[in-house]
Amino acid sequence: CAPNTAQHFDDTATLKFLRRLDRQGVNLGSVSSGSFVLARASLLDNCRCTIHWENIPVFKEIYPQLDVAFSLYEIDNKRFTCSGGTAALDMMLKLIENQYGRDLAQKISQQFHHDRIRTQIDSQQMADRIDLAMSAPKLVDVIHLMESNIEEPLPLPGIADQCELSLRQIERLFHKYRGVTPSQYYLSLRLLHAKQLLLNTNNSVIDISIATGFETQSYFTACYRKYFGSSPRNHRSQVATERQG
Repeated sequence: CAPNTAQHFDDTATLKFLRRLDRQGVNLGSVSSGSFVLARASLLDNCRCTIHWENIPVFKEIYPQLDVAFSLYEIDNKRFTCSGGTAALDMMLKLIENQYGRDLAQKISQQFHHDRIRTQIDSQQMADRIDLAMSAPKLVDVIHLMESNIEEPLPLPGIADQCELSLRQIERLFHKYRGVTPSQYYLSLRLLHAKQLLLNTNNSVIDISIATGFETQSYFTACYRKYFGSSPRNHRSQVATERQG
């Protein structure tokens, strides 16, 4: 596990130590933002991995070559990573199951009052998506397209065509289940992505605006200020001061 500033971790001695353990055949794992440390040591290059969902945009931006999943945890050969929180318990139980059998893992799970050992197939924020998938599966398809196209936002008519919906149907779905228009929801996704990049990387404001699909920095700044109540530069400066204090 690691603090919120893990993306800046660069302790040479620790990284060398981790690489030495890898050469010795030791299994290496991380919890939540600890994946930044393993990635920094180039120990996640040839495996599937995960990290807490809030860190995924920044993680992918810094390490675009990695195979990053939105799953609760990933166990791939000698690497195991998880998204944090109670997902660490699920990963522990799965590791026990792999080595000692499902019966023992289930008995330990019962001791923790853990009713189900979640699998690698389970996604982060799964409960909300399951509820939505049952009541409005087409809306899940629309949201997935939006989340997958942040840097180059898709036009709403194009999304409607791909999901075999009319624009009016999409508007009704968002109004009913999210209380906003499709455009407002898409914009919020891009701004939240921008916030993660702003507060957790050294990328310039102009680069972040481009990475989140804004045609001009001035328009990005205006949207950011309206949504978060502060300009990107002021927000970054404020958070940096709070972290130092």
